[in-house]
Amino acid sequence: MKIAQVAPLAESVPPRLYGGTERVVSYLTEELVRLGHEVTLFASADSKTAARLVACAPRALRLDPEVTDALPHHLLMNERVRSLAHEFDVLHFHVEHVHLPVCRSFAHKCLTTLHGRLDLPDLVPLYREFDEMPLVSVSNAQRRPLARANWVGTVYHGLPDAVCPFNPAPRGQYLAFLGRISPEKGVERAIEIARRSGQRLRIAAKIDSVDEAYWHSRVKPLVSGPLIEYVGEVSEKDKPSFLGNATALLFPIDWPEPFGLVMIEAMSCGTPVIASPRGSVPEIVEHGITGFIARSVDEAVAAVGEIGSLDRARVSRRFEERFGARRMALDYLAVYRKLGVKRTELVR
Repeated sequence: MKIAQVAPLAESVPPRLYGGTERVVSYLTEELVRLGHEVTLFASADSKTAARLVACAPRALRLDPEVTDALPHHLLMNERVRSLAHEFDVLHFHVEHVHLPVCRSFAHKCLTTLHGRLDLPDLVPLYREFDEMPLVSVSNAQRRPLARANWVGTVYHGLPDAVCPFNPAPRGQYLAFLGRISPEKGVERAIEIARRSGQRLRIAAKIDSVDEAYWHSRVKPLVSGPLIEYVGEVSEKDKPSFLGNATALLFPIDWPEPFGLVMIEAMSCGTPVIASPRGSVPEIVEHGITGFIARSVDEAVAAVGEIGSLDRARVSRRFEERFGARRMALDYLAVYRKLGVKRTELVR
């Protein structure tokens, strides 16, 4: 099968630091190549892939000081994709909705995975208008605000085992928080959980410019004393050690998380997850097996006390069974073939 993967240009594929969507695109692309498919990746020129790379920007836009507006670059990429669309059986987009008008004439062979939140009123008329565009959600919870959109499947993210290897004996004696410093990610709640549990908390997170005021006014004053440490962004190379040596990952989110890649990265290491029951969490975390779902800070503190009852080897096995990269690729191939069936039915 000839497959195009169209990635956001904010980060390279895979990203050097933070960048969940670009990381998932990388895992999927490489696995499809391993399965013997002809794959073309549309991404920034600093991406690394075994697929054919069509460079649509000189470097990741977030790392380019000359870039002030990402939209023109994505529109140019749309035109590049459109001009080559005839070469592919399937064009798989990961750029939210910026491509929809361009791809309408060949919608039958396009697939769009929506990676972000969908509980935004502005999106309702958009997906009502482009209702011929096939969509994939990354969790069942994600699609609820747009229940009538043209959903053709839900495919959970996956990652290769080697990305975050199993660690049966963590040495860190700390709780981990990994993600972004923003109110919806629950970093303040994570700090409270750690303090009340008497446990160290290591915070590895990026701070976007829009969240700098929040960091300085609300979070930074809490990062003090021997228990709470902010370590900044961690690289892909350092992430396995950071997550694998943690007693547990704290994921006390306060928003409808579409998926939450860090949860399965922790599980891959064997590290259990303590998370709030928002968004995708009840679909990802198996309560009492791969972690605990805590409805309050009190429940999360209690879960920290129970974390030693969970078997890290079982956590890792459940990751392999549910969230491996090959499973993700095979699930997407099934959706690609479904598009082919629909096209055949239309011809008849």
